[in-house]
Amino acid sequence: MATEFKLAPSILSADFSNLGYALQLCDDGGAHWIHIDVMDNQFVPNLTIGPPVVKSLRSKTNKFMDVHMMVIEPEKLVNPFARAGADLITFHIEATDDPQSVIDLIKSTGIQVGISLKPSTPLSDIEPYYDQVDLILVMSVEPGFGGQGYMEGSTARRREIKDKLNEQCLQDRVLIEVDGGIKLHNAKEVIDAGADVLVAGSAIFGSENPAKTIQDFYNL
Repeated sequence: MATEFKLAPSILSADFSNLGYALQLCDDGGAHWIHIDVMDNQFVPNLTIGPPVVKSLRSKTNKFMDVHMMVIEPEKLVNPFARAGADLITFHIEATDDPQSVIDLIKSTGIQVGISLKPSTPLSDIEPYYDQVDLILVMSVEPGFGGQGYMEGSTARRREIKDKLNEQCLQDRVLIEVDGGIKLHNAKEVIDAGADVLVAGSAIFGSENPAKTIQDFYNL
């Protein structure tokens, strides 16, 4: 592998009638993580899956399950997703009035915690929590739907986060994940700008050979 990073295929773009096959494709391609987008049709204008689906997926894979909650009142779903088998739960800073309590709640379940923000939200909103999370998820599209184009301003935001982590000596403890518009043609740029984890959905599951596409990402 030329560059050390983790690829997290997003099953939002997979065939929901056969998610077991989607997991098999991820295994065949050698993906590190499985990214699961949870939407409630309130925080974002889309509705996806809940804890029962995550529980079913957990029974079919040992891969790291990366649950991205795009929901209001995220504290109500932390324990259900933790019990269902999530390895990491990411919540949005805009979705709660008390981010600290959500961080503490996720930690209390024994799993990893991530924090995310929309492209228009100032980075200063999440900076107080850098030393309390395991992952920072940078949205490079407006959350809600897969298949969108990468927003160029995301690269500068990611570099700024990386610089702040370096200043606080957190660069080896906190991962930066990027979600939105990740394709084979721009993945190397995203990695070079500081990404540790790439989320790719339509680029993988919309390709003719998803397992090969996963391998192509790793062979960049």
